[in-house]
Amino acid sequence: QVQLVESGGGLVQAGGSLRLSCAASGRTFSSYIMGWFRQAPGKEREFVATIRWSGGITYYANSVKGRFTISGDYTKNTVDLQMNSLKPEDTAVYYCAAGGHYFYNGRQENEYDYWGQGTQVTVSS
Repeated sequence: QVQLVESGGGLVQAGGSLRLSCAASGRTFSSYIMGWFRQAPGKEREFVATIRWSGGITYYANSVKGRFTISGDYTKNTVDLQMNSLKPEDTAVYYCAAGGHYFYNGRQENEYDYWGQGTQVTVSS
């Protein structure tokens, strides 16, 4: 079994920064993409950012483009999300995800095989 463990969430004021990290453990697997989704209270989970290891291509939701940066290490199955200029609307539980069987555009949940438990990010105004 593969486990994804997130860390780095917390409370920050608007305009501040946080860095989320995710590491995979357990059974060895080769991921094709690793990324982040988030779910705000009362809303559906949504795509935030992902990195496609082949070519190191990154994808971002329009709402975070220019503020968030995803990076990672394919050999270690780790991925980070640097979040700058945070806004109250960024408040959500952030989930790490990894996929290895299928790629469409990196933005669909069904492209991912493994999910973390989530880490809370709260941005105060």
